[in-house]
Amino acid sequence: MIVLKARQDEVLAVLQSIAGIVERRNTLPILANVLLRKTGDTLEFTTSDLEIQIRTQAQLGGDAGDFTITVGARKLIDILRTMPADQVVSLESSQNRLILKGGKSKFTVQTMPSEDFPLVQPAPNFGPIFNVPQKVLRELLAQVSFSMAVHDIRYYLNGILFVAEGKQLSLAATDGHRLAFACATLDVEVPKQEVILPRKTVLELQRLLSDEPGDIEMQFANNQARFAFGGMEFVTKLVEGKFPDYNRVIPRNHKHRITLGRSALLATLQRTAILTSDKFKGVRLNIEPGTLRVASSNAEQEEAVDELDIDYSGDMIEIGFNVTYLIEVLSNMTQEMVNLELSDSNSSALFTIPDHADFKYVVMPMRI
Repeated sequence: MIVLKARQDEVLAVLQSIAGIVERRNTLPILANVLLRKTGDTLEFTTSDLEIQIRTQAQLGGDAGDFTITVGARKLIDILRTMPADQVVSLESSQNRLILKGGKSKFTVQTMPSEDFPLVQPAPNFGPIFNVPQKVLRELLAQVSFSMAVHDIRYYLNGILFVAEGKQLSLAATDGHRLAFACATLDVEVPKQEVILPRKTVLELQRLLSDEPGDIEMQFANNQARFAFGGMEFVTKLVEGKFPDYNRVIPRNHKHRITLGRSALLATLQRTAILTSDKFKGVRLNIEPGTLRVASSNAEQEEAVDELDIDYSGDMIEIGFNVTYLIEVLSNMTQEMVNLELSDSNSSALFTIPDHADFKYVVMPMRI
């Protein structure tokens, strides 16, 4: 049976869209495979890592009929990448193997039975479906994802908190040293739902979501989340645990506020970061009327100092930060201006966007 017959770029695009979760090394060899299921003229592609499952469908020619098999996902992609984009390729089944042909090239690859492929069972208790424009969710994820913890023993920090309530969708992430919060308005009212999406799920969603018009359909259960967009279904297990109360972390009524050009502040921090050491990423901010001075030094007794003119007439403040935490938030914002709110040299700083209450970034000071 000819499973598919289409242009290389069409086949490769479908495989790449679902292969992001496939690990090169697996305890279960079949998890390196993609499940192919042909029903009539429609070919369904499914990948899984036991935690996340991605499924999509495509019309890619070939013989009509019912057929199912699994084959190495990365292997197919690696072979297809070596072929011209406009070349017609075919995938043919033959005695427990698949034959991939393109031009004068022919590759015979091993398969594994489809009944051995571990599909993620959908949760029985999903909440109501609600929709968000893909572009909006993509922007929300960009605004908070860099604050997720990496391999933290507090496993509930290795992901993003999603809270849907009323007409608001809120996202929060923290690694214990900083916290990012962003929210957007929904078109419909939904009952309160609160879930923690794992780090790998967040990174994969960021890879797949586009700025093109179109919504993403979202649905949460106690232990699962489901997303549907662009002809793709994405099911993921959730992180169990209690996320910290981010509302208690966000400071209020700061005494001092400075409005700065985001690009100018980012460039200043990037310059001074050059002379920080790999182990110690601290920079010192001296804020005084009219001037923001940023300074850094390292073990070789090298020093960098840079200044920005600011509209400020309050008390003098000297405060230290991990420069990476400041660079990352500014790099993931698109607005021209940013507010920096401070109380004193020992309290957390708050970054916000002028005239926008839907983004907040809290960063703890460090001793320098």
